[in-house]
Amino acid sequence: MKIYCLLIIVCLLAACKSKPSIVNTASAQIKQVKVLPASHKALSTVKATAQDSSETDDMADQYEDYYVVVADTGVNYYSLRDKMFELNQSFGIPIDTMDRHYNKAKDLIALPDNYDDDMYAGDYYPRREASDFLSLEYLNLYKEGSKAKTIALVRGIYEKKSSADSALKALQPISAFSIKSKIYIGCMH
Repeated sequence: MKIYCLLIIVCLLAACKSKPSIVNTASAQIKQVKVLPASHKALSTVKATAQDSSETDDMADQYEDYYVVVADTGVNYYSLRDKMFELNQSFGIPIDTMDRHYNKAKDLIALPDNYDDDMYAGDYYPRREASDFLSLEYLNLYKEGSKAKTIALVRGIYEKKSSADSALKALQPISAFSIKSKIYIGCMH
């Protein structure tokens, strides 16, 4: 059936006398094409599949494989925060809260309600870039299948496995772990 549809498409395209012209603009290329009758659904299916493939490629470009080193997990923000301060003191690892704090009323690690970015004011904004800081994050951002409110004491996010392994080794005797995670790095607005 697929071969039959492709043959029809090839014949239809070959039968067209005028070729689509391409007009260059500053922002993109716009193609002028002949509109075919609705009976040529096979052609529109092929075109839709090509668009879906292009959109999938664009989305794939917005994710990056990183290695997240986690020193501890739990649901109690304050106990993990205390452990984060201990690691800071013991190992000299800097802390970056990204202006977030625990909002008890919302039961959420959140930016202040009066934060400059109205879109994320009062909400959680995740650490998504490679960085060598301690922070408290929601584990489900990095590890699929984790419970929604499980908090991770993140030691750092690394581009290379070797860097994550070094960070793990430096935390010994703490039983930390590393997660290879596909993290969204695209625009969040």
